[in-house]
Amino acid sequence: VVTSLGFTLLASGLALAISVLLGVPLGYVLARRSFRGKSVLESLITLPIVLPHLIAGLALLLLFAPGSPVGALASAMGLSVFDTIWGVVFVMVYVSASYTVLASAAAFHTVGQDLIEVSRSLGASPGEAFATVTLPLALRGIAAGAVLTWARSVSEIGGFLILAYTVYPAPPYGGPVTAPVSVFVYNLYQMGDLAGATAVASLLVLVAFVLFLVVRIGGSRLFPIAFGPGSVP
Repeated sequence: VVTSLGFTLLASGLALAISVLLGVPLGYVLARRSFRGKSVLESLITLPIVLPHLIAGLALLLLFAPGSPVGALASAMGLSVFDTIWGVVFVMVYVSASYTVLASAAAFHTVGQDLIEVSRSLGASPGEAFATVTLPLALRGIAAGAVLTWARSVSEIGGFLILAYTVYPAPPYGGPVTAPVSVFVYNLYQMGDLAGATAVASLLVLVAFVLFLVVRIGGSRLFPIAFGPGSVP
């Protein structure tokens, strides 16, 4: 249980970092730029939110199949996604990054252009205006999207069942086989161990609650603009 829980937290942390690093800039582009095909891109970004879990897993299976361009590129780079931690991370990013992108786009869209123009008129460069005006005002929405991204990553199961049901070896906890907590609970239930499945599920709920509480209390003290009342669900 400890191995599975630690593995889940590690993978979801990596997925969250990737989603924020890629999703926030993409959200800014969607909010501030108009270009051909923007509606198509927005639809593609939203699509994983409504896809059933198993269909998301099948989509990634086809994407990373050895005969596909992406699968061939991954093989050439020595990046294995089937039954590895990177398979778990890719599943998490695929099903959850949309929340960061969409929340960031909505947050950047609410920042008035007049505030940015005032900052520029006072001598701020475009980068300084972004760092001192746009980003602080949008941070609340970005934080909310990040929390939803992490929550969606931890709650995923369908993609794992297809792409990374078990992981060989278990990094870096020492066991030969491990799996995300959602798969671990599913296996216990399939074996008829309802008490064990309930216990592990309850532990995950407790861990998630503690993490949300830490984010709420710690974030409100360190970043009051981003984590003020009503900012994070």
